[in-house]
Amino acid sequence: MSAQTDGPVYWDPYRPDLGKDPYPTFKRMRNEAPLYFNEEYNFYALSKFADIDKHFGNTEIFSSARSDIMEFIREDIDVPPGMFIWHDPPMHTAYRSIVTRVFTPKRMNALEQQIRDFCAKCLDPLVGKDKIDFISDLGDHLPGGVIGMLLGIPEQDQQAVRERIESSLRTEEGKPMTAEQASYTGEGFEDYIDWRMQNPSDDLMTELLNAEFTDPEGVKRKLTRDEVLIFVNVIAGAGNETTAKLIGWMGKLLGENPEQRRQIAADPKLINPAIEEILRMEPPGPSVARHVTQDVEIHGQVVPAGSVMLFLLASANRDEDRYTNGEQFDIHRKDPPHITFGRGVHACLGAALARVEGRVALEEILKRFPDWTVDLENAKLSSSSSTRGWDNMPVIIG
Repeated sequence: MSAQTDGPVYWDPYRPDLGKDPYPTFKRMRNEAPLYFNEEYNFYALSKFADIDKHFGNTEIFSSARSDIMEFIREDIDVPPGMFIWHDPPMHTAYRSIVTRVFTPKRMNALEQQIRDFCAKCLDPLVGKDKIDFISDLGDHLPGGVIGMLLGIPEQDQQAVRERIESSLRTEEGKPMTAEQASYTGEGFEDYIDWRMQNPSDDLMTELLNAEFTDPEGVKRKLTRDEVLIFVNVIAGAGNETTAKLIGWMGKLLGENPEQRRQIAADPKLINPAIEEILRMEPPGPSVARHVTQDVEIHGQVVPAGSVMLFLLASANRDEDRYTNGEQFDIHRKDPPHITFGRGVHACLGAALARVEGRVALEEILKRFPDWTVDLENAKLSSSSSTRGWDNMPVIIG
């Protein structure tokens, strides 16, 4: 059973057949059920761009304080101090002020040469081969390498960090995530933190240890060790998983659109628009959940307090009311920006870094491999209800 074309529209984020190609269902939701309710899993969903743009940033009604993952909201997990993406203002504001000092576009762009060198290290040994894999050959390595540069994690430990993070997001096919997967204690980073406390450097970990901020009680202080551990865990997790997914989608979308790929190879000015179009077409984080704190009326229906609201960013990015031929991949698109990185106070802090990594990766790939065809028979989609992308994305060169 795949996307339904008749009968009542139905969306189930845990069904692999729907997740393989969710877009026909999303289109029906936008047209027939812009405020959708799933009785089986007891959640609401918004699919239209205008609705998501309007409500996503309203933290008073749509709260992140119980996580941004539907399963964890329902479990009412304990969100620890330092889990800054799962706090609302004013605590979120205080925590975020620390990270925004580091994650600036200027600082991210300053990493460009290191990112380029890392790409070359991954890609140069592949030159002359008739087949490469966008995930196992690059996506599995580049994001972790860049986060390692920022945090000061030794290169020999970066793969273990990535594997630990990936396993925390993986689900059994067709089943929700479990409360046990909500552990964000920073486990595995203790030795790095303790070393940096005694041996400061110019990396992000040292900056987190030394940063002073004013908390909501008006106290000027530094982060506790436990808070630093969680900060590091969040930054490492977000930087690893989603950027790897972006690289996988890069291989698939440009493999399936060879004319546009050749245009990019011939004109480097098209690199940035191409990255934005890939992010629009296939956001690595296709949906974000919020806890509804008070009754709210949307499309003539009351969403009661205590509900879970799912914001379908991947659907909004193809909304025909905002994007001309939104289902088509078009690097020359003149439409307004996508919503992949969110809106408001919870907009993705790593957006600038993801864009730099994506741009540099695509430039370096096209230098060495200007032509490829996707080997979809041997590609495998990841099993996760919170991210969407590929475990591997093999392509045939030439």
